[in-house]
Amino acid sequence: MAFEKVRVRFAPSPTGPLHIGGVRTALYNYLFAKQHGGDLIFRIEDTDSARFVPGAEEYIRESFDWLGIHFDEGVGYGGNHGPYRQSERREIYKIYVKQLLDTGKAYIAFDTPEELDAKRSGQDNFQYDAGTRLQMRNSLTLSKEEVDSLIASGHQYVVRFLIEPGEDVVVDDMIRGKVTINSSVLDDKVLYKSADELPTYHLANIVDDHLMEVTHVIRGEEWLPSAPLHVLLYRAFGWADTMPRFAHLPLLLKPIGNGKLSKRDGDKLGFPVFPLEWHDPKSGEISSGYREKGYLPQAVVNFLALLGWNPGNDQELMTMDEMVRLFDLEKCSKNGAKFDYVKAAWFNHQYLLQQTDEAWVPAFDALLKAQGIESTPEKEAEVVRMMKQKVVEYVDAQGNKKKRNISFVSDLWPLTKFFFVAPAAFDREDKFIRKNWNETAAREMQALADILATVEDFSVEGQKTVVDAWVESQGVRPWNAWRICLVGEGQGPDMYELSAHLGKEEVLRRMAFAIQTLG
Repeated sequence: MAFEKVRVRFAPSPTGPLHIGGVRTALYNYLFAKQHGGDLIFRIEDTDSARFVPGAEEYIRESFDWLGIHFDEGVGYGGNHGPYRQSERREIYKIYVKQLLDTGKAYIAFDTPEELDAKRSGQDNFQYDAGTRLQMRNSLTLSKEEVDSLIASGHQYVVRFLIEPGEDVVVDDMIRGKVTINSSVLDDKVLYKSADELPTYHLANIVDDHLMEVTHVIRGEEWLPSAPLHVLLYRAFGWADTMPRFAHLPLLLKPIGNGKLSKRDGDKLGFPVFPLEWHDPKSGEISSGYREKGYLPQAVVNFLALLGWNPGNDQELMTMDEMVRLFDLEKCSKNGAKFDYVKAAWFNHQYLLQQTDEAWVPAFDALLKAQGIESTPEKEAEVVRMMKQKVVEYVDAQGNKKKRNISFVSDLWPLTKFFFVAPAAFDREDKFIRKNWNETAAREMQALADILATVEDFSVEGQKTVVDAWVESQGVRPWNAWRICLVGEGQGPDMYELSAHLGKEEVLRRMAFAIQTLG
């Protein structure tokens, strides 16, 4: 009889930082669980002790806290099905290893690594299976006395699953439909190692999923080849009626070229593949993270949700609640999803614009302080208001220069430097300056400066009333030359807004410097 409540799990290994593909897998598990009123379990797969990396588990949990993906039970959350760290479940696994041995579904093998290497070198495509197992040193070829003696004398061994050939194994996948694999292509996988008294991934996950009453296993496409083995293990334990439904998600692919998304792709094209910045405790290498790059967590979640799944409409921006309502696992793509990092930046731009100007200030203030600039939150919020809709240049995957909207608070510095630092020089070869600083510019700027000096109300409206009247009476268009004075190049906000922000004294000082320098 199947379990009544939907229960899914995310079970990372603490072997390093959490890849963005793993984040998407966890997100899909979360959406599925919440949509069905179910539970999401956080389990740590640490049976491969040789690959354990200090700090990785804490990093993974911090990543999900930042992203807003919350678990219902598991490591750090508690629950009634613990322990949730596999290294703490040794004695549980031993019970099930013994069950398989007692029922003849598994056997003990004493082959050394050297013996296995010799077989592989002497036989093309060697596989430990029905065709070769009787040529090896295991409990199928040795007497019980020999087996007991080897174990008693401390010989290391493994327990292998005994797979009978010639059987079609059907995996009912929620995304890919029915996938049929003949058992003859499967090898007798190692389920348990005496060296560390720990199971391998295959046994540990089957036992844990059953005991934790997992109803659906949602994982990456790379685990699809393991699914037939897991089906056979469920049958071997007599748990066929509680076997979970499988769903194998499409791979995240490189932005350009073919193959699975890797850290190297991110390093080459300048985007992170980890949610948070990662400091490798062994090499000292620092890898960039979405949080430290200035992404908002809700933008990352929204972007990832649409890599492999489509809600069936044109909606792109969705809250977590909307995603939960619309999510349909069976509508996930079978094909891999190209990782469009430019689109990720677009999502961040959209979510930044939903924030108040004041919400940008802490990150913007830190940016300014890094440049040695002190300002006030009020002034900084004003700059954000004036500049957040501007565009910046970037280089695409093909090396072409393009423009995009401001997507990160860090984009503001090159666009707003002139608010805080006056032009110290002018590039006479600059196209904007050559075109707009002509023989009458200095005279017009001096006249404008004389008028501005008389303006008492230096607000936008106060300046506009006086200057617009002068412009109309004289028939001049001073805007671009004035921009050169205050900015030093052809960018920036509305001139009245910029002038009001800088204040009369600073505006007149900059204008005098430009007139003197450019002549």
